[in-house]
Parts: sequence; C-alpha cells; structure tokens
Amino acid sequence: MSDDDKLIDLNAERAKRVHDLNDKRLNEVRQAFEQAMPLGKAKKKSKNKPKKR
Repeated sequence: MSDDDKLIDLNAERAKRVHDLNDKRLNEVRQAFEQAMPLGKAKKKSKNKPKKR
C-alpha cells in the first residue's frame, strides 16, 4: 500500500474540528462579555519602592 501517506485520521480531524468550534464559541462569548463589561486599560505599576515619610 503506497497510499498510507494519503490516509486521513478521521478521529484526529474530528477532534481538531471540535476544538476549533469550541475556540470560536469561546471567542464569541469573550467578545460579548467585553462589550457588556469593558475592562479598563491595565494600570502600570511603578517598580520604584514607595517613599518613606
């Protein structure tokens, strides 16, 4: 059989497709959540030590 390199693992392809669908759904939910409750820009913390008084 020289067709071995042309064979497709259907289980692997289905798992990949299901994974892609789950990622798509997750991204849609994440975008909807960000529209409903937008996150503010992350404030940068200064790396300096606080000044002692």
